[in-house]
Amino acid sequence: MAQFSWRKATLVVAIAPMLALSACSSTGGRTEETGGAGGGQVATTERMKVALITHAAPGDTFWDILRKGAEEAAAKDNVELLYTSDPEGGRQAQLIQQAIDQKVGGIAVTLAKPDALKDVLKKAADAGIPVVSLNSGADVWQQVGAFTHFGSDENLAGAAVGEKLSSLGAKRPICVIMEQGNVALDSRCAGVKSKIPATENLFVQGTDMTQVSSTVTAKLQATPDADAIIGLGAPFTLTINKAVESLGLKDKVKVASFDMNGELAQAIIDGKVAFTVDQQPWLQGYGAVDALWQVKRGGIHVGGGLPVLTGPSIIDQAAAPDVLKFAKEGIR
Repeated sequence: MAQFSWRKATLVVAIAPMLALSACSSTGGRTEETGGAGGGQVATTERMKVALITHAAPGDTFWDILRKGAEEAAAKDNVELLYTSDPEGGRQAQLIQQAIDQKVGGIAVTLAKPDALKDVLKKAADAGIPVVSLNSGADVWQQVGAFTHFGSDENLAGAAVGEKLSSLGAKRPICVIMEQGNVALDSRCAGVKSKIPATENLFVQGTDMTQVSSTVTAKLQATPDADAIIGLGAPFTLTINKAVESLGLKDKVKVASFDMNGELAQAIIDGKVAFTVDQQPWLQGYGAVDALWQVKRGGIHVGGGLPVLTGPSIIDQAAAPDVLKFAKEGIR
């Protein structure tokens, strides 16, 4: 598949093979996995608790993929995984405090709203709990005391989308942000705008797909010169695409996306969506949990003081068939 060109500082993390094990313990979210891929034994290290705390909103399949990676790492590493999530920064901070009170052995956390989390993450550091960030927070993870970050540089990912859309002739994109205040989403749209200055942001309520559809529809009707629209997550892009089709604009307005699921991969194959940028959330979840286990296993700090980049990877119509199988398995 086509890859965005990265700086020389990009790190490659060696991920250990996944092993088939019983489900890890968790709280909140979807039903936990009952097994992993492959075969082998559980790590012989003393069992530890790891809290994975995200800003996931209900209905976004992205987080199922990320959690699946975390569960597979937990199964291999003899980790009890405690998964919780809340899109509101203050409540996410409360979940972190809850993990501290439970005396977990490590915390993996998304930093979509870092100002709300910085104080409680300092408490984690003061308690001697190692922290890694993942997904959101590429610019701030060091400031909150994490020893590494697993994710994509969202500004550069946005720039990759802008370059790709520009090559397809787009001059007036609309970038649809489904969660106000999320720094990662803001960075994505800023990256697009850095390549196509006429890019306009549109804010929608991501927890209400009916509102997403109606707001996008109204914006497209009011913006006759719009020639591209970008969803910042697979379920939102699929809803946006339906709005484009209902207005009869599929030949005029190109639809692009961030992130991946099986339905979106098929839409790319079918030519309904031009492309997506995948940040590989399965790898983010797996890497974050495994990195915390590595600290316990041998005092090993993955990343060497730098982030571990998991993307971006541009998936277009030529690349999507190769990815579809893994998307259906829930790991892309």
